[in-house]
Amino acid sequence: MEVEVRRIVVVVEEVEVARTAMVWALHNVLRYGDLVTLLHVFPANTTAGSKSRNRKKLRLLRLKGFQLALSFKDICIHSFPNTKIEIVVTEGDEEGGRITDLVRQIGASTLVAGLHDQSFLYRLAMTHKNIGNNFNCKVLAIKQPTSPLTSNKPTLSDSSTSMDFSQIEISTLSVPEVPPPKIPYQVCPDPSAIIWRSRRRRKQ
Repeated sequence: MEVEVRRIVVVVEEVEVARTAMVWALHNVLRYGDLVTLLHVFPANTTAGSKSRNRKKLRLLRLKGFQLALSFKDICIHSFPNTKIEIVVTEGDEEGGRITDLVRQIGASTLVAGLHDQSFLYRLAMTHKNIGNNFNCKVLAIKQPTSPLTSNKPTLSDSSTSMDFSQIEISTLSVPEVPPPKIPYQVCPDPSAIIWRSRRRRKQ
């Protein structure tokens, strides 16, 4: 019986929470045989200028996006060497429309994204009633834990509790402490526990 290959799309962004989201997905969503698509959408060039200058800027943005996606791929390979990975880098809008179209074209089963103040998910949630139906897949938004030093002022993320995508707040990932190696030493017995025996003299 063949296992259905799931396509998991991870949004690649130059923010730490995006990397955190991918690591979380690798450990909690990914299963053997799944295909991970690292998707990066760089902003469209709307500034006025010569065509040659605009083309050069687009090439630089595409190259920067591809290099960023490669750094995400390195994290995947380091954690799970046999993971099937593909990279998609393209131009698009900052409202999430291009990401939505690509996720539907890919036929993703799950979309994983890091949730931050400028996230495209917030913009989509304000214009669409059901984000999951818009993407036609499960949407997982991974949120960094709130710092205890953060003020209690309401923010955009505080008003998003009614939005239909799943916000998963995780604790900071850390490497477990490795106990120091034990230094071998000779055990000195308790003198009071020693029983002395007198050796019998051999008969001559």
